[in-house]
Amino acid sequence: MKILFMGTPDFAKAILESLYESGEEICGAVTQPDKPKGRGYRLVPSEVKVYAEEHGIPVYQPATMKDGAFAGVLKELDPDMIVVAAYGKILPSYILDYPKLGCINAHASILPKYRGASPIQRAIMDGERETGVTAMYMDEGLDTGDIIICEKIAIDEDDNFETVHDKLAAAGSKAILEVVKLAKQGEIPREKQDSSLSCYAPKIEKEDRIIDFSGSAKRVHDKIRALSPFPRAVTYLPDGKALQITAARLTDRQSDIGAIPGTVVSEDKNGFYVRCSDGDILVTEVIPEGKGKMRAADFVRGRKIAPGDVLGIIKKNE
Repeated sequence: MKILFMGTPDFAKAILESLYESGEEICGAVTQPDKPKGRGYRLVPSEVKVYAEEHGIPVYQPATMKDGAFAGVLKELDPDMIVVAAYGKILPSYILDYPKLGCINAHASILPKYRGASPIQRAIMDGERETGVTAMYMDEGLDTGDIIICEKIAIDEDDNFETVHDKLAAAGSKAILEVVKLAKQGEIPREKQDSSLSCYAPKIEKEDRIIDFSGSAKRVHDKIRALSPFPRAVTYLPDGKALQITAARLTDRQSDIGAIPGTVVSEDKNGFYVRCSDGDILVTEVIPEGKGKMRAADFVRGRKIAPGDVLGIIKKNE
């Protein structure tokens, strides 16, 4: 069985690696074009491209697939199945309909919940205790195809985007390998999604990163960990400078009920406590504007923040 793989970031690379190491025939890897990064705008390849080239898998980076632009390559490769994981582009119908065993997507949520671009961050941000990877048949809708199987994982209280991502990469690899096994047996199941239970996980925008301390401590904590280590939750110091918060802990502390949300109420060796609507959250790691990552306790010792300061001032130009 020939498999054509489509994917771009580290999540996709983990699934490609599992297919390759299991001995499957990977006839090609399709990934996004190299992107400029850094001050010198050096072109950087995707994780999928790097892995594929290291293992002798042919790499394709089409600028577009519209209007049959990829049809010639597809016919030449003639895959029995296409496996897609975080490729980053909508696939036209001539690609979706080509392989006899289907175009299979590994989507990082328990569908039909969290369809869309940012399912991992949104699930953590919403305080979900469980998520997963759904292997599904692709159609022309946005993550609306029939479900094959779902591998679920727990979201623990101290998990952040990075740790959940890594759990899901492993779950996605397991799910896709099971689909390949079922395909070889001619027994791939399919179950229609109940769209009445769906919710959308839109791309994380700048305004989504801003911390609202008037919410509960748990909600603030969920946002911080959902956006760590990237793109990172942010608040503002009294002087208007941005302060990214990359790690925090829930506490059972109840400070002065008169303190308004966002007030720095105290400090200790681990960092500083900020008042939320129902209690205090302990900030343990920050990135000050123009600086590198540091322990919140070191930020306090540098007297860049002190009890009585109120976080949440928005820059006029933001």
